Amino acid sequence: MDKMNGFELAYHALMNNTIEEKIKLTQQLYALSVNHQLDYSDAFPIQKTPNPGSPQKPELVRFQSVPRRDSSDLGFINTIHAICHIEFNAINLALDAIYRFQDMPEPFYQDWIQVAFEEAKHFSLLSAYLLKLDYQYGDFDAHDGLWQMTTDTDYDVLARMALVPRVLEARGLDATPKIQKRFKHSNFSHMVDILDIIFKDEINHVKIGNTWFHYLCQQRQVDPLTTFDKLVKKHIGAQLRGPFNIEARKLANFSQQELDYLCHFQK
Repeated sequence: MDKMNGFELAYHALMNNTIEEKIKLTQQLYALSVNHQLDYSDAFPIQKTPNPGSPQKPELVRFQSVPRRDSSDLGFINTIHAICHIEFNAINLALDAIYRFQDMPEPFYQDWIQVAFEEAKHFSLLSAYLLKLDYQYGDFDAHDGLWQMTTDTDYDVLARMALVPRVLEARGLDATPKIQKRFKHSNFSHMVDILDIIFKDEINHVKIGNTWFHYLCQQRQVDPLTTFDKLVKKHIGAQLRGPFNIEARKLANFSQQELDYLCHFQK
């Protein structure tokens, strides 16, 4: 059987704006990857993607305009929706990494296809729970901060690996235990189990980002910590916000030197 172009399939999944179809295409991409039926030898045209495939809703607004998520039932549902939105964006983040950076070793693509597949699973779990609560994805406004960092780092795979998994996704490792405590004592305790699944998978996703960040630093003969610090200052422009989940970050293979760097911001 002829192999299919992995870059092209990832691009079509990325740009599809029908949720069910995007999930299906991502699952198909994963099945082809597991069965070694994808080829990465032929380039596929790369272009700017300021608007990846997304449904018409939710309405994307500035972060400051996102509805407050208080401790009322509606506030908790809004929080579930916000996490669902993060997981939807994470599918696109992974698909974009596969399609955009076409000069990486094949295991890079296998890793990020796995990430896309697992993010789609997370999104589906959250979306199904929202439906049980008589809501659906798109019922609340959301912001596009996650995707903005993706477009900001589309010029270099090193910048992408430094900042998307190791900063944005790693924030989920920091925040999840506290969010679980809130849900545990609410009418939505089922979220604790869903977040357990997401948390375990996200440790590996951040670990994958760490693996490829350090691979690229070694390949380019640059110091990882100095490079990371420069990219944080360039793209974030401020100190990284703590507190940090040090134990989870250890499991995701942050080095002791990197953990010391982060802990400096917590003082």
